[in-house]
Amino acid sequence: MAGTDPQILALAAQITESREQDIPLLLLKLKGILSSPSLGCEESNKIKQDIYDYGLTQYCLLVLKQDHSQLHGAWATAAQLAEILSHCCVGLEVKEDPEEFYRKFLPSVIDSLLVLGKRLQARFIRAIKDKEKQDFLHWFQTVTDAICWLFGGHIQLAARVLQNDRFLQLLITDDVETAIVMMSVLHNILRVNSSVLLQVEEETLHSVLDELVYKLSSTTNPAVGSAATKLLLLVAKSCKQLVQLLTARYKGLKELLSKQWTGKGFDREVNQLLDLLYLEQSSGKGEMQKQHEAACVIQAAWRGFQTRKRLKKLPQAVVTLQRSFRAKREQELQHLTKQKEDEALKLQMQLQRQRAMRLFHERQLALLEVVHASQVNKYMQEMEEKSALTIQRFWRGYRARRIFHQQKQSLKEYKAAVIIQRAACKFLEKRRRRRPLSPWKEPRGLTDEQRLALQQKVDDYIKLHPASQMSEERSKELHVQAQAKLAQFLLRNRLDQRAAQRREALLAQVNTDVELLMNAPGLAETTEKDIGAFMSRSIPVATKARQAHNTMLKHTRWPWWKKLGDEFMEDDVIPDDAINTELETLFIGGRKSF
Repeated sequence: MAGTDPQILALAAQITESREQDIPLLLLKLKGILSSPSLGCEESNKIKQDIYDYGLTQYCLLVLKQDHSQLHGAWATAAQLAEILSHCCVGLEVKEDPEEFYRKFLPSVIDSLLVLGKRLQARFIRAIKDKEKQDFLHWFQTVTDAICWLFGGHIQLAARVLQNDRFLQLLITDDVETAIVMMSVLHNILRVNSSVLLQVEEETLHSVLDELVYKLSSTTNPAVGSAATKLLLLVAKSCKQLVQLLTARYKGLKELLSKQWTGKGFDREVNQLLDLLYLEQSSGKGEMQKQHEAACVIQAAWRGFQTRKRLKKLPQAVVTLQRSFRAKREQELQHLTKQKEDEALKLQMQLQRQRAMRLFHERQLALLEVVHASQVNKYMQEMEEKSALTIQRFWRGYRARRIFHQQKQSLKEYKAAVIIQRAACKFLEKRRRRRPLSPWKEPRGLTDEQRLALQQKVDDYIKLHPASQMSEERSKELHVQAQAKLAQFLLRNRLDQRAAQRREALLAQVNTDVELLMNAPGLAETTEKDIGAFMSRSIPVATKARQAHNTMLKHTRWPWWKKLGDEFMEDDVIPDDAINTELETLFIGGRKSF
């Protein structure tokens, strides 16, 4: 292209041949080209046209849309590129395809600069070290200055900036430094285009005014109050319609300005704003208000005359009247004090609620920037489920604690009863273990250790009580006789035990048959099942064994207080019902014939 600056040609060729990560540093050279002192107005506009024609401004925009933390120089490079991009766009008159420049490119530049400003503001708030905070604040101011420079050169962008959601996010903050910077940006917007508030949507207008009034009511910082007051004054001066909106929408604004912000160093602006508000309010009263005030004066004079006349006629009522007046005045003062306290508490709660909602919306907006658009519904559903689970968890915990306190005494009594029952069961178990063995149970054999202990006792006894002298033949003879008698005794004892066992088995069998016959149905009601019970010996035996087992289980499941009588029994005494349960009703297998 003829007449193109050679520096721009060299830079464009170098950017085309360079790597992607080196492009941001190369674009910073545009700052030196634009700020050359030898350039005049026409030469500067020509260089901006060449920069746009060679696509260098598009490169700057693409770099600003990337992740700024990955750039060389990080946020400092991004802030400088924002400044370069705004200077390249101001004073540029595109002749070829201007609609592309004014309708698409410039709005895209505004959006990118606001996104960069939002990220710098978030990192400034999160920064801890003073050096980091100063750096981020400086870069943030650089970006906001670039925005002001851009809509100062293109007035139509002022409404675009004001309607952008990220501009409202930047303005709605509790941080003092960034809030003052954003209010200065809003001041520049109103100074460039005073009627811009009437061009935006009603919701955007209300959001801006709400934030300004909120900053006046929620802070005591003079810098914030001065900036907000000056902005409201500029809004009121720009259009009478906006003054009417301020008077109608914010009832307590005049009282707030007169009480909280008088004497803070900017009384001139406060008084001017109050004059505009009071003038609007007084002009709306009209003749009806004047008549009402005149009627009030006449009524006050008439009531005073009537009161004085009554006091002259009734001097004895002075004391009573004074007492009632003082009591009424004291009551009114107390009511007024209580009302002021309630209003102050209500206002404080409202401010806290608004602050909490603001923080919540800021976190939601920050998360929505990170979450992909396809995952927003899923994320909102997960948040609703987590909220529902939290509410349910707190409600169930509260209900469980309330029920626990109500049943605390019953639980204490129940635990005491369990402890007593456990102790009684242990005591009864110990007593039950000390009872002698049943007569039908054979004694257990001796172990090797017990035999050795008994042998040792016998040897010790023989040593202590030596026998008289006896010959070896006589000793062997006595030993043989003792062995024979012992064998006879054991044989006879075993036969007696078998006979006793057969008798017990026969007695149990007879008892079983008798009980079956007594419980048997009549001949007319007899079935094959009943006949099988009499034909088979195993069925009645199993039936009686089951009944005996159930009886013993029932006995063991008795409560401890039913078994307290057992501890007064002697160890050698066996209950008759236990004998009947274990001997009479239980069939012990054996042969029928002896």
